[in-house]
Amino acid sequence: MRDFMPRDGCNFGTELLYWGKRIKILQMRSLDDILSAKRGAAPMMRDYYKKMPGDRKDGWKLRNVPLFFTVVPFIMRTRLDSQDYYAETLDAEPMMDFMKAHKEDIPNLSMMTIFVAAMVRMISQRPALNRFVVHNKLYAHNSIEISIAIKRNMSDDGEETMIKPSFDPRDTLQDVQRRLDEAIAEAINHEEGTGIDGVAGLLGKLPAWLFRFAVSMIHFLDNRGWLPQKLVQASPWHCSAMYTNVGSLGIGPIYHHLTELGTYSTFIAMGKRERHTVYDENGDAAVRRTVGMKIVNDERICDGYYYANSMRMLRRLLMNPAMLLEPPKKVMLDPAVANPLINDPNAGVDAAEEEHSGAETALVD
Repeated sequence: MRDFMPRDGCNFGTELLYWGKRIKILQMRSLDDILSAKRGAAPMMRDYYKKMPGDRKDGWKLRNVPLFFTVVPFIMRTRLDSQDYYAETLDAEPMMDFMKAHKEDIPNLSMMTIFVAAMVRMISQRPALNRFVVHNKLYAHNSIEISIAIKRNMSDDGEETMIKPSFDPRDTLQDVQRRLDEAIAEAINHEEGTGIDGVAGLLGKLPAWLFRFAVSMIHFLDNRGWLPQKLVQASPWHCSAMYTNVGSLGIGPIYHHLTELGTYSTFIAMGKRERHTVYDENGDAAVRRTVGMKIVNDERICDGYYYANSMRMLRRLLMNPAMLLEPPKKVMLDPAVANPLINDPNAGVDAAEEEHSGAETALVD
């Protein structure tokens, strides 16, 4: 409230003008800025490090990586060369019980929300999963954005679109739900569609030869980090990860390929809920509701041991969604980013919180 304290020696007109300007400033603040203020003015993720030559608008160049990760992008030159596949069948009962218990205090809570919140938390604790390769170089995203495919209405000819909400590393399950609700409402209610729809509509009107040239230019500019920021923001392929809930279509999970355009390195698909016979450690059988997920990942961003531990963390978060109700005590930083740290997101974290963060990291064990 300090910003709104009356100032001495001001007449009514001057004071009214002052308040008008202050209200205008508040209206111009982004949602992320307001959330940061609520959390003790935590810095925005893109402001963590000083920008250096070689960085991109959407990421920091990694300068402190083992030689292996410098060489591999020249051998496996494309994402299609570098895809690995992971499948998991999860016990859906803990998530469904959790949703039932919190249907009043977290409206619209769904399994998709829990999946996305678990992905955001995993990235905040396992930052190498927020890396990407472009033009044989390895970068770390300076944001957490997840592109999600949605249909405006559930019919064969229902129009499909993409939303790309931006998340903070400290987001809780409630924060993720609110951001998803706002992004979905905007995509469904706006007749002109999202920014993604606008760019797609513009390109789709071009003659084929000009369309090919435009896409080639987009690739050329993106490889060099010269793509205009508005196009980066509109593109569903420039994000940390992509997610689709094909279970809403009544089918099981699929392995969805990656694409060469863009900066995402992970594609997660969640399938429909099914009933399976499962066996406990004593060999006793029980019929449980399960949900499958399949993940396609660019293996150039981290080694197999790190990736396996990250998948174990994701699984445990999904099995214990109550952990997502509170923010992480510490945001883990990518040690491969060599840029000077100018806004430490963990400034003021005490020893007790460090110990708690260690407990969160132990989820991978």
